[in-house]
Amino acid sequence: MKIPKRLQPLVDDGMVDEVLYQLMSGKEAQVFVVRCGDSVRCAKVYKEAQKRSFKQAVQYQEGRKVRNSRRARAMGKKTRYGQKEQEDAWLNAEVDALYRLAAAGVRVPEPFGFVDGVLLMEMIADEDGKAAPRLDDVTLTPEQARDYHGKVIADVVRMLSAGLIHGDLSEFNVLVDATGPVIIDLPQAVNASGNNSAEQMLERDVDNMRRYFGRFAPELLNTDYGKEIWALYESGDLHPDSRLTGCFEHDTESADVDELMAVIDAAKEEERERQERIRDAEAGDD
Repeated sequence: MKIPKRLQPLVDDGMVDEVLYQLMSGKEAQVFVVRCGDSVRCAKVYKEAQKRSFKQAVQYQEGRKVRNSRRARAMGKKTRYGQKEQEDAWLNAEVDALYRLAAAGVRVPEPFGFVDGVLLMEMIADEDGKAAPRLDDVTLTPEQARDYHGKVIADVVRMLSAGLIHGDLSEFNVLVDATGPVIIDLPQAVNASGNNSAEQMLERDVDNMRRYFGRFAPELLNTDYGKEIWALYESGDLHPDSRLTGCFEHDTESADVDELMAVIDAAKEEERERQERIRDAEAGDD
């Protein structure tokens, strides 16, 4: 096929020998199957910011660390440079997440390089060497559903143990190869310790998987892995090999409203006294 403009630099540099065909086009990127020497890989070409339809980017980026303080300051502004730095950080997020998660033992595509907004990575293939189907495109037996669900939940635990949450996990971004599920699409990966929505996103990811696999193995609908995983994480007891039960004991004790109001009143009184001290100090200066 004709070489897409965005892939031409990779061809010129010898990273890609041939563009075979386009695999998919989504809200964030186009994916092409390419030949690199004797290997067949995928090239993910990210769309420009104004052409992407992915929403709530700010919510996902909260808590991401930027090593360079000048870049961090620029990203907080709306200047052209600041917007470019923010876009670069967004694009690099998936590359960084893939390397980090692969090292943590999570089943994700192996990355091979990132050049000018194009991510070169492993192509997840089926038994015939063709692109593996999405989870949404396969029909599972109850046994397969339980097995795959267990593998995905184990990967969610490994991800969180490595400090990350997928943030958009569903049957549409999990591929199935000969050995089971492979998690893909991570540009919105969430920093678990620095994002106020981390708990909500983790539970949503896990609940999406529960509902999907529960179609084939209904007993999974009665599990509550999301809250169990987060409780272990918050207490510092979550490890990559943590054994889970799928059960979570919800706190049924009523809140002590009187005690809570007393704390609020004390805080208000403390603030009132602080404001009075400030006024007195300012009056003294006059």
